[in-house]
Amino acid sequence: MLYCDILTSLDNTLGDVLQMTWPMLFISMVLVATVRLAYLFKKKEEFVLHREILLLTFMLYILCLFQIVTFQDINTVSGNNYIPFKEILRYDFGGRLFVKNIIGNVLLFIPYGFFATLYADIKKGRSAFLLVFLASLSIECTQLMIGRIFDVDDIILNVLGGMLGFFLYRALDKLSDKVPKLFKNRFFLDIVSVGIFLIAIFYVMWRL
Repeated sequence: MLYCDILTSLDNTLGDVLQMTWPMLFISMVLVATVRLAYLFKKKEEFVLHREILLLTFMLYILCLFQIVTFQDINTVSGNNYIPFKEILRYDFGGRLFVKNIIGNVLLFIPYGFFATLYADIKKGRSAFLLVFLASLSIECTQLMIGRIFDVDDIILNVLGGMLGFFLYRALDKLSDKVPKLFKNRFFLDIVSVGIFLIAIFYVMWRL
């Protein structure tokens, strides 16, 4: 029952985020995709569908992250928090605020850790930790300067999420050496990438 409540709260939170970001996501997707295609065509570079979808996803994620973290707080009564774990321990486990502020901050940075590891070719955990920490710290400092709150617990949760993304990529990278060649075939990867991308689009449309 608690598991279902957490999933429902997570789905509602994601729906709120999509309501706020979908116009920016749609416009950015069109602009980025067309400019990228024009670049590939002009330079006569090879077009690899699954790689382009992955790159587009990374760009859309960064834009979405920017809009989420710069959006004004609805409730800033608690004020800035410089004490580690103070806010983390304040929420009831499984509640909507727990999902939004705890699980949400972890999930928010899993893609960053994954993509940073992929595109920066990170091999060591400390390098991933440094990149994720600097990204989260810059966000919290920026929020402090634009009238939002600074919360050290957000940094802790973001770093946790980023490191999960790092370990996820490293695990998948090692696993790729053991899977059949069929699953590494370019056509297969293109089909899977398109399928996942279409599912994401249908989910966004459904939530709207």
